[in-house]
Parts: sequence; structure tokens; C-alpha cells
Amino acid sequence: MNAEPLTLLDTPPRVSHPTFEVRFWSLFQPGRALSFPCDDQGRVDLDALSETARNNYLFARATVGREHGSPQICIA
Repeated sequence: MNAEPLTLLDTPPRVSHPTFEVRFWSLFQPGRALSFPCDDQGRVDLDALSETARNNYLFARATVGREHGSPQICIA
């Protein structure tokens, strides 16, 4: 039997960590939401967002209860 020897991987397999996002669901347009990357505690790195995304995030936070629901932390 000609079996080739098994080789070990030089690097361990990558363990994927879940990524999270905070979502602000629209109160008036079902199925629509604004979502932004965050950590598992819901903290958003404003410096990592584009200017448009940062403005949208600040808008969503300012309109909670009027145009958007309370933020929800979700696995992305």
C-alpha cells in the first residue's frame, strides 16, 4: 500500500470570533434598520466609521423613540 505520510499544519486553524453590530430598527418602516459594527457590549468605534456612517449613527442615537427603536446588539 502506497500511503503518503500525513503532514501537520504549520499554523493552527483560525478560530473565528463572532462580530457584533448594533441595530436601530425603524419605527415606521418595517424591516428597515441602521446598523453599525460594535463590540460585544455595544460600543461603537466612532473613529473607525466613515463620516457618513458616523453621522447616521449619531442620527439614529438621537432619534431613538421618535424614528428608531432602542438599539439591539446582534451577531453580525
